[in-house]
This record gives sequence, structure tokens and C-alpha cells, in this order.
Amino acid sequence: MNKDIQAYNVAQEPGHLVICDLLAHEICRGLPEAENKIWHAHPVWFLDGNPIVGYSIQKRGVRLMFWSGKDFDEPGLNVEGEKFKDASVFYNHLSELNLLDLQRWLEKGRGIQWDYKNLVKRKGKLERLK
Repeated sequence: MNKDIQAYNVAQEPGHLVICDLLAHEICRGLPEAENKIWHAHPVWFLDGNPIVGYSIQKRGVRLMFWSGKDFDEPGLNVEGEKFKDASVFYNHLSELNLLDLQRWLEKGRGIQWDYKNLVKRKGKLERLK
């Protein structure tokens, strides 16, 4: 895992730190081929330069977001973006995180992708990659 992501996690309050560490570990395990880095101040994993999954600390808790998550058809990813194809879930306690769900979502993230990498070049128009 990227040292900047480790630093991001360590900077969080203890309850969020354990969630972030588990998410980072499981995402790295589930998407071993993904590049991971801090992007727009948050940990994000990319496949071929396209953002797949990331997390951030927000008022509601630790937000796990999948860029193409709306198309996963997963009731657990119930916070949907309004403009793009993202979907999220919030965690406030480690016990809320279901590892089987996370692994399934990561597989769907690999197989269902919208082209966020070229969003600016296409003037805000998303195209389906997979």
C-alpha cells in the first residue's frame, strides 16, 4: 500500500483509523493490480488510470465510494451520486463492514466501469468501458 495512504489512515481518529486500515488492506487484496494513491486528498484505487474505489472521512462517517457503483445493482451501496454513476456506503463502526459485500463490490468494480479518466476530454460525458 502507498505510504501516503498509510499516513492518511494514521491521521484519522481511532474509530475511523481501524475502518480505513481494513478498507485499504481489503481493497489492495481484492484489486492487487490497481494503482493506489492519494487523489483529491483521499485514498483512491485505479485500474488503467480509471478511478474504481476510494474512501474519505466525512461528517456521516467513513465513506466508501465506487465510481461506477450505481450499475452494481447492490442495495448496500445506497448513497448514490446525482450527476455521475457513483454509489457509496458510510461506516461508523468496524462491525458495520461486511467483507463478503466488499469483495463482491470490488469484483464488480473491476468488471463494470465508466470512463472517468477521460471525463474532461469528453466535456463531462461518461462512456461505458465494461
